[in-house]
Amino acid sequence: MQNFKFTIEYEGTRYNGWQRLKDNDNTIQGKLETVLSRMTESRVQLTGAGRTDAGVHARAQVANAFLDTDMGDEEIRRYMNRYLPEDIRILSVERVGERFHSRFSAVEKLYCYYISTGEKPSVFERKYLYHIDGMPDIDSMKRAADLLSGRHDFRSFCGNRHMKKSTVREIRSIDIDFDEKKEIIKISYRGDGFLQYMIRIITGTLLEVGSGRRSPEDMTRVLEEKNREAAGYTVPPGGLFLEEIRFK
Repeated sequence: MQNFKFTIEYEGTRYNGWQRLKDNDNTIQGKLETVLSRMTESRVQLTGAGRTDAGVHARAQVANAFLDTDMGDEEIRRYMNRYLPEDIRILSVERVGERFHSRFSAVEKLYCYYISTGEKPSVFERKYLYHIDGMPDIDSMKRAADLLSGRHDFRSFCGNRHMKKSTVREIRSIDIDFDEKKEIIKISYRGDGFLQYMIRIITGTLLEVGSGRRSPEDMTRVLEEKNREAAGYTVPPGGLFLEEIRFK
């Protein structure tokens, strides 16, 4: 058995997220495992670096699995792309050491959320943007984002209200950029890991700051309350992309 690392891109629009579900095989993990199991004629379990939610996309998701096969890396990649749906693509396949674990070996993840501020979003990009009316105050959003950077208990920004595990995470940076030509705001989140809906809740909260419904300084109170009701709304999944994963 050899440990293989897969780098994958997918459009998450029509899937129920990354994680395989017992009563629903319409997941990214489920589709990949089905193809790998057919290829090896044995049951394959794939481990992903991150569990993207339903409707979220990935430009470079990483997963690993132990396979019993004589096929070469490139041969495996071509086989998988031949049988996977058109909205899932294998970018690369490589043999790695047996101790490599896509989730536990990851040290940093980069997610980006895209927001359209124009009169009407591009016809060709509309599925991958969250459209808002009017231009928010980006300077205020940046001040609020600075207060969220660092190591904190992000329970207020967790979509799972019954979370029993630690909700402490480290956000290393939140960068907010505006493309005037395309009228698109890009919010980039770098961190050691993220809770369920965490990025989408933070984005909704930052947009409330940008619209004047909250002050930037309100972020300190939201963190201290450790209560989901203290934070803002959850933006839709279509604008969120897993862009990059770094490993130790």
